[in-house]
Amino acid sequence: MALKTLVVTTVAAVIAVASQVSAHVPPPLVPTALAEDVKSATAGIEFMDYVGKGQVIKLDPGDVLVLSYLKSCEHETITGGTVTVGSERSDVRDGQIVRDKVPCDGGKMRLSSQQASKSAASAFRLQSADIQPTLFARTPMVQLPKTLAKEDRTLLIERIDRPGERHTFEIDDAVAATRFYDLAKVNVSLTRGAIYDASIGTHKLTFQIDAKAKSGTAPVVSRLLRFQ
Repeated sequence: MALKTLVVTTVAAVIAVASQVSAHVPPPLVPTALAEDVKSATAGIEFMDYVGKGQVIKLDPGDVLVLSYLKSCEHETITGGTVTVGSERSDVRDGQIVRDKVPCDGGKMRLSSQQASKSAASAFRLQSADIQPTLFARTPMVQLPKTLAKEDRTLLIERIDRPGERHTFEIDDAVAATRFYDLAKVNVSLTRGAIYDASIGTHKLTFQIDAKAKSGTAPVVSRLLRFQ
């Protein structure tokens, strides 16, 4: 009888502790901004991580973080301090911030709220945006599919509103590991106002280059092309 009482008491205590832990776990953040550049060993986020409202990022003096907000199209360069991510812009204490507006799809992009990522800062990676993207720069930054067999590592971008323009890119192991291919680094610019199909392996999507798209390198949020 005493053993049974001990077991019941132990189970009850475990459940109580688990309930307390669960009650203190913060809800998953909704991704609101993209980290386009991170020069910090302590920030806890990396290049192309998505961060959410309420997330706090601590930068050492001299550290630099570049954020682009998906809805407001705010482009921020932050040096040092404590950064609190907002829905449309950051709050920075004990640091410096330079803001600028950049062209992007803004509120047209529908985001999927995901569970916290594996990173220490609960960074998020955008998982779905089910609309045809418009890019505001002529050199797309292509986010490759997560799973890509070696025999499927040929990226094809072909204009479909007017035949004749076609680009083929071979993806090597290093690029496949990072999952990002930047057309700016290979000096390939697409045509303003044109519509393209992009395909790699079994993945395919259609996108458009804005009629006033910028040439050369531009903020990633203005030119990000993602395969699901």
